[in-house]
Amino acid sequence: MRVEKMRYLRGFVRVIASFIIAGGLTGALPTRADAIMVFAAASLKNAIDDDITEWKSGGGGPVTASYASSSVLAKQIEQAAPADIFISADTQWMDYLAQRRLVVAPRNLLGNRLVLIAGKDDRRMVTIEPNFDLARLLGSGRLAVGDPTNVPVGIYAKEALTKLGVWQSVESKLAPTADVRAALALVSRGEAPLGIVYETDTKIDPGVRIVGILPDDTHSPIVYPVAATTTSTNPDAARFLAFLGSAAAAKIFERYGFKILPH
Repeated sequence: MRVEKMRYLRGFVRVIASFIIAGGLTGALPTRADAIMVFAAASLKNAIDDDITEWKSGGGGPVTASYASSSVLAKQIEQAAPADIFISADTQWMDYLAQRRLVVAPRNLLGNRLVLIAGKDDRRMVTIEPNFDLARLLGSGRLAVGDPTNVPVGIYAKEALTKLGVWQSVESKLAPTADVRAALALVSRGEAPLGIVYETDTKIDPGVRIVGILPDDTHSPIVYPVAATTTSTNPDAARFLAFLGSAAAAKIFERYGFKILPH
């Protein structure tokens, strides 16, 4: 009886295996197209999330977005991360990938402004001018800002504060963060009295308020370039890339305070 049972089980397994190989079970497995993978600067999260919702409402396919500092995303793409589209918060990291032939035909998409923020209950206003006493304004606290060695908002901030003549006085008072949203959170939670972020970030966090605007002529223009990656094989990626330049997407970006750049 035991031998017969073993023969029966082996025969049953062969039948099932043959059925699977022949495709007999494929109808039971749901299928869908691969999602478009977008790597975008952290400051774009809310706007891109809304863009994806708008894209899908118009019949577009699935899109997945990954948000982090542009430097982190660029390095991930360099290491063969499966991104279809990259949106950087500066031209430096887009150029980094372009020099390595990892992106195709970058174009400028958006602009932004650099602002000084404080907690929502801090009612002071700061006149940002050459040699303004930022160190005194910080007191014993720290200035929350993206890491100036590699995070775009930190790079812009260092450039601005250097031109204003105050960088050396606050360099030791920095609270460097992995991306701009982390700097925003430090100020919103009261862990840092002041921070430098993009104007658009302040629109998504009621825990902060703008207390000063860093003049545009103190730093390089804040530009968000976008491009498809050379490794993308998703046929829908080009359509979503075009959608990001559409009037529908522009309305969403403008709602968050981004400036639409000609392309």
